[in-house]
Amino acid sequence: MGFSRRTWDALLLLLLNLSLSLLCSAEDPFVFYDFKVSYITASPLGVPQQVIAINGQFPGPVINSTTNNNVVVNVRNKLDESLLLHWSGIQQRRSSWQDGLLGTNCPIPPKWNWTYQFQVKDQIGSFYYFPSTNFQKASGGFGGFIINNRDIIPLPFGTPDGDITILIGDWYTKNHTALRKELNGGKDLGMPDGVLINGKGPYRYNTTLVPDGIEHETITVHPGKTYRLRVHNVGISTSLNFRIQSHNLLLVETEGSYTVQQNYTSLDIHVGQSYSFLLTTDQNASTDYYIVASARFVNETVWQRVTGVAILHYTNSKGKASGPLPDPPQDQFDKTYSMNQARSIRWNVTASGARPNPQGSFHYGSINVTDIYVLKNKPPVSIDGKQRTTLNGISFINPTTPIRLADQYKVKGAYKLGFPMKPLTGAPKTETSIINGTYKGFMEVILQNNVTKVQSYHLSGYAFFVVGMDFGEWTENSRGTYNKWDGIARATVQVYPGAWTAILISLDNVGAWNLRTENLDSWYLGQETYIRVINPEVNNKTEFPVPDNALFCGALSHLQKPEDISMANTIVSPGSTLLFALLMLIYALLSVPR
Repeated sequence: MGFSRRTWDALLLLLLNLSLSLLCSAEDPFVFYDFKVSYITASPLGVPQQVIAINGQFPGPVINSTTNNNVVVNVRNKLDESLLLHWSGIQQRRSSWQDGLLGTNCPIPPKWNWTYQFQVKDQIGSFYYFPSTNFQKASGGFGGFIINNRDIIPLPFGTPDGDITILIGDWYTKNHTALRKELNGGKDLGMPDGVLINGKGPYRYNTTLVPDGIEHETITVHPGKTYRLRVHNVGISTSLNFRIQSHNLLLVETEGSYTVQQNYTSLDIHVGQSYSFLLTTDQNASTDYYIVASARFVNETVWQRVTGVAILHYTNSKGKASGPLPDPPQDQFDKTYSMNQARSIRWNVTASGARPNPQGSFHYGSINVTDIYVLKNKPPVSIDGKQRTTLNGISFINPTTPIRLADQYKVKGAYKLGFPMKPLTGAPKTETSIINGTYKGFMEVILQNNVTKVQSYHLSGYAFFVVGMDFGEWTENSRGTYNKWDGIARATVQVYPGAWTAILISLDNVGAWNLRTENLDSWYLGQETYIRVINPEVNNKTEFPVPDNALFCGALSHLQKPEDISMANTIVSPGSTLLFALLMLIYALLSVPR
């Protein structure tokens, strides 16, 4: 027998009152998102194609949170293949169980629900999420992720009048399955078909290069205001130069660190990188203005047709943008300008971050290094008849049983410790070989790029210190050039062709953390590894237990129960767990027609 409307409303009121009473005593608030990941048909470059949408949106919705929030994302996988969402740059403190990568999590099967729950502990900044399996990022499924500062922590700049997320990236009109097939067949992806801005193609600034009928992005602003632009390169493998006609971009933050504030007329944003700019709308409104994202270090004549163009529209604008695009840096064959620009991005050591103390209070330059890894990539090679990419001569094979699950359940042979600290001298090989990190150690990693394209490298679970970069081969003497005071702390860094980048990592976050190239084609073909960081103390409290809703695969497949849509509840206190359960019950009841 069903409830009457009056009884139903009384039940909801009771649950709401109980939730509110618990909320007053809860440690940290929750933010909830329900993601339905599915295919839709879209035509971002004028050609109908299958893209991956979230809740019918391409790109997906922005996750908006605040320092120390518990973020709960229920994912319904409506695709025809397994899925994982990865939260790029979010430091999952003590919980690689929620990181959304094949080395840390079993994938969500097609047509299943699974709920991520993690805390954005002591973090602020601009990040994004994307699907990490099966080359799916090439078809979409990405969106912005904001972590606002708490009200008691002042921003190191005036409160902006608006907050705008901009996703830029190269794009192919073939979907991810076709591109994946080409890579598996030993082919290169070739030049992309375009660059999208917020999932849309270029404004028709040139009737020869841009066909008619393509929808473009328009960002509307009021004159005399200041806006925070959070710009993310969510593309596959192309470094992009971002600029706005006649406007300066005041850089203030990158991937969770406030920067020394500097104006740029344009900035190179490499694959996987995120930046925050302050844009002041101080120009006259005689016309709209171009927003441009163009490929770097390529033959610009050939690549003109892939340039991304959006419109900055003042509310009092008197006409459309017209004429040529603002010029990119004129250094097609010389990457020195770009490297010097990258070196100019420095940590604001006087600004408070997520806590009320200066970011620079961590004196990384005076800590003794415990482990040194020189990681070198090379052009793709054939291993056992298949094209593969490598780090130190090893092409990574994802484990069938994720690393920490294998540890917890004592699965032997799931992976191999002892990833080489220097490049191998023998023939390249495929292995599930990972780095055995020293808990509370201080690791120096030198990334040496021996291919002809810029490579971006990302480390999950950490913000590392970028202390040096230069052309040529790194040597011991290169340490004399390191920035030991205000090198930026971030999660993704570029390495120029024929050059090196040095980073320092404080290994204080227990778990298994992915170190990879963000260039999706090279990542897919094996250019990655993991750093496993374990606290040797018995009964340690430095890592959360396996979540209640963990998925099992590989050697542990027999432990997997039929679809379980229960929520993970291992990272919150008992009171918060009860609150969480009540809120989810209310959410479910509100979804039922009455």
